[in-house]
Amino acid sequence: MTNNSTNLYVRNNRSDWIRLQTFIVLRWVAIFGQIAAITIAVRYYNLQLNLGLCFLVVGISTIANLAAMFVFPDNKRMTQTQLMLMFLFDILQLGALLFLTGGLHNPFSLLILIPVAISATVLQSRATIFLGLVTISVTTLVGLYNIPLRTSDGFILIMPDVFVFGFWVAILIGTVFLGLYERRVTAEIDSMSEALLATQMALSREQKLTDLGGVVAAAAHELGTPLATIKLVSVELIDDLAEMPQQKEDAELIRDQVDRCRDILRSMGQIGKDDLHLRYAPLSAVIEEAAEPHMDRGKPVLITLLPGSNTAPEQPDVRRQPEIIHGLRNLIQNAVDFSNANVWVDVKWDDDKISIKIIDDGRGFPPHLIKRIGDPFMRTRRPVQDQKNRPGYEGMGLGLFIAKTLLERSGAELSFANGCDPFLSGSERPERCGAIVQVVWSRQLISRSKSEAQQSVGENQPIQV
Repeated sequence: MTNNSTNLYVRNNRSDWIRLQTFIVLRWVAIFGQIAAITIAVRYYNLQLNLGLCFLVVGISTIANLAAMFVFPDNKRMTQTQLMLMFLFDILQLGALLFLTGGLHNPFSLLILIPVAISATVLQSRATIFLGLVTISVTTLVGLYNIPLRTSDGFILIMPDVFVFGFWVAILIGTVFLGLYERRVTAEIDSMSEALLATQMALSREQKLTDLGGVVAAAAHELGTPLATIKLVSVELIDDLAEMPQQKEDAELIRDQVDRCRDILRSMGQIGKDDLHLRYAPLSAVIEEAAEPHMDRGKPVLITLLPGSNTAPEQPDVRRQPEIIHGLRNLIQNAVDFSNANVWVDVKWDDDKISIKIIDDGRGFPPHLIKRIGDPFMRTRRPVQDQKNRPGYEGMGLGLFIAKTLLERSGAELSFANGCDPFLSGSERPERCGAIVQVVWSRQLISRSKSEAQQSVGENQPIQV
């Protein structure tokens, strides 16, 4: 199952996460609350209610709850249809109870909003809209047709028509607003969860590649001595077998295969190494490693080192974390994709901070989206030029979100801006006129201190796979 189909399955099956037992408990609370409200209304406020019908409606809800308890196991998970029918039952049961107790003149009529609000968080939009329409219909019916509340003296408790109408409008607006609000919040949470999952997958992939490179590098190191010994012996055999052509040919084959093994291990070991000596690397080396996949795409990536003070002229050694490398790689990839000709990477440092500024000469960020850059799943219509530059790009902002999340995990702060006013004409635009992404770390977070640099590194530890 692909990532997109998995995410769609998750969004469409949120109800499968909810146990029936949870709703049974909540319904028991509602039943006891209804019984308490009817009892208090009759005993303490002397209201004349049709207790037989009222308790019949409450009893139906009780029977339904008991049936659910005995028919289904405690770990039963609700399907979309089952959950929608349960909400529908609650709306109709509460509507019947309101019909018997004054309709919209009953202050408890506001509770009819609860099923719709909950359904918006767990059901699909179609089911939520259906339940919202049912709620509005039931509210309208009990507002027009109901058994009025009467005191023991026969006095009817009613509100003025304008208040009843206002109460109906409030419930109508509340149904729509709560449904939309809950749906919007749930969609935001789901989008963030999916984006964080994608970020974790990207980081896990980068970590596996690094570990794989470490395994290969360790193998190359361990096999280096025996391969060298085999080659030395084979060379000596070639000299000793000068008068035996067939045996000499076999010895030369052994030597050639040893060289081939050495070349294979060397090329595989270029992926990376889990070597304590390489846990830290010069800042420029880390940036070059991040930019390497995009160096040969026809648009030069110009890296400039700019010491910020005379007290720290030498570039610092920083941690070679997968988060840092993968995050910077995503940012450089975006700059190369959307630039016209050049990409600049300005690297500054001083005693307190390390700053990396990535600039391109493209059109820059859309002004109306610049405040939302870094949010996942910003679906926008792609210009024709972008489709040519990035034919496989969906334009959802997920790449920048992953880069931002990974870099912030390492302690960085990111800011996004444009190099110039996007409405300037071509001749008025400066050279560095495109998007600007600045990444800033506190130096002590990712840099190796002088005392650490002077300490012995120690032996490499085995890679845990």
